[in-house]
Amino acid sequence: MRIVAGAHRGRVLVAPKGHSTRPTADRARQAMFNVLDHAPWAPGLQGSRVLDLFAGSGALGIEALSRGAADCLFLDTDRAAREAIDSNLASLGLGDRASVARTDATRLGAPPPNGRFDLAFLDPPYNRSMVEPALESLARNGWLNDEAIVVVERDAGEAPLMVFGYQQLDERTWGVARVHFLVWRSASAE
Repeated sequence: MRIVAGAHRGRVLVAPKGHSTRPTADRARQAMFNVLDHAPWAPGLQGSRVLDLFAGSGALGIEALSRGAADCLFLDTDRAAREAIDSNLASLGLGDRASVARTDATRLGAPPPNGRFDLAFLDPPYNRSMVEPALESLARNGWLNDEAIVVVERDAGEAPLMVFGYQQLDERTWGVARVHFLVWRSASAE
């Protein structure tokens, strides 16, 4: 698994040991970031505050940092995943622009004191019904800036995504992954 583009292009990332993590394939990650870079609705990554939920290896958040995001908060409940993320951040010298926390993305509390996020990645284990609770928790607890982009990766065979307060901007399928590009608009949730 390698970083696709940006300041750390080509650098290798480690994944957590075991079978609890399913990293997004390099080609799917590249396609996902191509959409984020070139879609007419995409605000761009430069200077954005990123949240990587169900972070696993941290590949999505680290890719965003490599491409110019200001900072990233990685959330995962698995200790091996958090250790892999810490290792990846240390090897790339990104520790000053990132933090890693043991947090259940489906049961978020108040956002961190340094503010809300512009871009969020959700890549939970497939077919475990975790996407909707995580999206609801993000919205209910105020983790997202208005007009934040939320990228959700799910199994292509899962039921359609239905979450109040988000508008789907695009949807793509790459292999077994279906990726939804959503926008959070707080006014539409009222």
